[in-house]
Amino acid sequence: MLALTGTPAVLLTRSNLLRQSLAAVVHALGPVDRSVRVATAHSWLAEWYGTKAPRSDDGWYDWHAFFERAAETEPVAGPTLVIDEGQDLPPEFYRLCRLLQARTTVFADECQRLTETNSTLAEITQRLGNCTRRELNGNHRNTHQIAAFAAHFHTGAGTPALPDRDGSPPRLHHLPQRGAADLVILLAQRHPGRSIGVIVNSTHAQFSLLGSLERRAPRLKPQMYTAKATQGRYRNLDLSRPGVVLVHRASAKGLGFDTVVVPDTHTDAAADPTSAALRMTYYVLATRARQELHFGYEGENEPPLIATVPRGVLQRG
Repeated sequence: MLALTGTPAVLLTRSNLLRQSLAAVVHALGPVDRSVRVATAHSWLAEWYGTKAPRSDDGWYDWHAFFERAAETEPVAGPTLVIDEGQDLPPEFYRLCRLLQARTTVFADECQRLTETNSTLAEITQRLGNCTRRELNGNHRNTHQIAAFAAHFHTGAGTPALPDRDGSPPRLHHLPQRGAADLVILLAQRHPGRSIGVIVNSTHAQFSLLGSLERRAPRLKPQMYTAKATQGRYRNLDLSRPGVVLVHRASAKGLGFDTVVVPDTHTDAAADPTSAALRMTYYVLATRARQELHFGYEGENEPPLIATVPRGVLQRG
């Protein structure tokens, strides 16, 4: 819509994998003149500052240096920025937007903060200064059953409105050791035209599961993304095609798949089930699924957080 007014815009996100997903959508929607760019916040900041942008220990930049550069810059028409998953960017980023007089639109949900350097809605509003807040309600991704399960982990005030679309209830699977590959292969064979997001808690688990799938079902041609890769097969994915995609929990934010599989909930067995951070994680994981949602665990007992979910909301077996 911004592009239709003749205003070049930059769509920003923290996650590189989400950037790839959004870039494909922007390319499909247009405009033809490519006046909408999609970038990660890190790359956009580095481009704005120039060579040798100073970094800090938290993985971001030396914000004081960026503020000084902004103060030294001659006043010009500020950039037009649209930020997705804005809760995952630090408050200092929004202060810089204000100094640059950027026309900024932020989409954020503070109940989905998964990073150490994040912002609440109040912090975003305060740093941007004179801005207007709008509440967006409604769920356009999940089925009623998936949304009801996710609501069990919601940390915000009130209960999210449940969608009308009907589907199968989420299911919990008691897996034998390294049994995740069996589940993924079964789901892929059952629905060959679907996208299947397999979200795990470690890079080691990603490579282990990838190896099992490639040995036992090579025709599936699974894709895998890891932020540790700088280029190539594990960095650049084709998210437009159906099939299996293996991602780390840290990269799942903002993505959507027809079917989502979280096979390693046992890795959270020692975590405090009342932890807000853990509940936010499961809220994000659950809401990635459009049609089917599957959880798995190894060992004798269900992980404590999963065990609190009523049987009417989560099917076992």
